[in-house]
Amino acid sequence: MAETTVAELMTELAALEDPKARAVNEKHGDDHGVNLTKLRAVAKRLKTQQDLAVQLWATGDTAARLLALLVCRPKAFSRDELDTMLREARRPKVHDWLVNYVVKKSPHAEDLRRTWFDDADPVVASAGWALTVDRVAKKPEGLDLPGLLDRIEAELKDAPGRLQWAMNHCLAQIGIENPDLRDRAIGIGERLEVLKDYPTPPGCTSPFAPVWITEVVRRR
Repeated sequence: MAETTVAELMTELAALEDPKARAVNEKHGDDHGVNLTKLRAVAKRLKTQQDLAVQLWATGDTAARLLALLVCRPKAFSRDELDTMLREARRPKVHDWLVNYVVKKSPHAEDLRRTWFDDADPVVASAGWALTVDRVAKKPEGLDLPGLLDRIEAELKDAPGRLQWAMNHCLAQIGIENPDLRDRAIGIGERLEVLKDYPTPPGCTSPFAPVWITEVVRRR
């Protein structure tokens, strides 16, 4: 079977474009209209192809980049390649998938977490905080959790969009995983009231940290 070219895939992705999906995505800052279930079906057919993933990423097209993240080999990227990709990933969905599907599986994840955590660019810093959430949940040894709560208490309220979201997730995760810090985490959330009024669909857990912490702990 002949290998699929980038040009053929760009044509295929263009054909999957749905104006309604684009309208919804654009409200969240994403500039593509491809249904993600259909995108995943394309990725499943292609299987893992690192060279193709690199070429798709290089197009700069959001749908192509999402596809690239599904067909790449996460451990094949160097630290510097991942750093460059993260700084190029300005669309929320691309940023999110890059961190969760690729960087978290990379041997460079911890190095990049430290690099990004205090970056002057809040979007880059949000990736450092997202990786910190992962460590709080899976491998907290060596993290200064009370120190993280100090930072969150001082900076969460005024942090811009994506960075605030990631810091808030970290606050909730610390409260969920650490009974000895739970009251403090809930207290910080109650005082700052970040995302308190966030519209939450029925059946979903509110991102307001005190509610989030209490609900997850109750379920466990």
